[in-house]
Amino acid sequence: MHLNNKSPHTWPLVDDLNVFLTVVRKQSFAAAAVELGLSPAYVSKRINLLEKGLGVRLFLRNTRQISLTPDGEKARDGAMGVLDTMSEFISSLSDTHEHIQGHLNIGCSFGFGEQHMAPALAEFSRRFPQITCKLTLSDRVMDLIGEGIDIEIRIGNDIKELYIARRLADNARILCAAPGYLAEHGIPQEIDDLARHKCLVIQERNSPFGVWRLTRAEEACQVRVKGSLSSNSGVAVLNWALAGHGIICRSRWDVQKYIDQGLLIHLLPEYAQSANIWAVYTIKPSTSTRLKLCVDFLAEYFHLNPPGLSPERL
Repeated sequence: MHLNNKSPHTWPLVDDLNVFLTVVRKQSFAAAAVELGLSPAYVSKRINLLEKGLGVRLFLRNTRQISLTPDGEKARDGAMGVLDTMSEFISSLSDTHEHIQGHLNIGCSFGFGEQHMAPALAEFSRRFPQITCKLTLSDRVMDLIGEGIDIEIRIGNDIKELYIARRLADNARILCAAPGYLAEHGIPQEIDDLARHKCLVIQERNSPFGVWRLTRAEEACQVRVKGSLSSNSGVAVLNWALAGHGIICRSRWDVQKYIDQGLLIHLLPEYAQSANIWAVYTIKPSTSTRLKLCVDFLAEYFHLNPPGLSPERL
């Protein structure tokens, strides 16, 4: 019996997989070429050779946009795994953390990113200078795979099952208002009192607008609130609250310092909204030394530097 061991496909070049993933992330051959420092014609040539070698069509293309075919989606996931494995293979040749190299794309919301992730990553970079980090801030829900995000820092427990997550710190959203507002409008004594107060509403990612979901002990409740001011900016809403324009429901890490200074008053303290701080990623940390180092570091960092909290308040 004759065995033919020749594969019908050729092994893809690692560089071509990187070109492919850059096109996927940028959703444009031209934009990928700019990022890679190549010509659009060369990028197109490498994609054509990759498609020929794999024996599949990766993209559907027209004059305005490109999109992945079903085979392209499988190739995207496989290419990410290959590049990560290759990167970790190179890193594993050294036994010390000081020689681990590579890059991490980290996503986070604006408020938490500016106040807490920026200094955390500065310390991470000081400790592991060979690992480069890019911090992308956005208040929309991120597509980790499509946008090439290695780790996203999320506030809240609404995490898709397809992702892997590790809790970095406990956190809750609490109700508070400025003393001046309460002197004029009174202090709410029951949760239903919020309906007659001016509430400052923020649209946070995919949360329902104008609805505060709170818990007291194990009892959950949903309160519909309203007011004359609302925004998609946490900074704007917090500033309105400090100026006495109404009641807010904000993360403790965002408001605790103002409560400590007497600029805000914590209201209905038996009520809160769980909003823990998570590191979210798509691959197991055991398969990526860089990712594991970063997540372990962040867990340690936020344990020693609780965002907006003293350790006894955690």
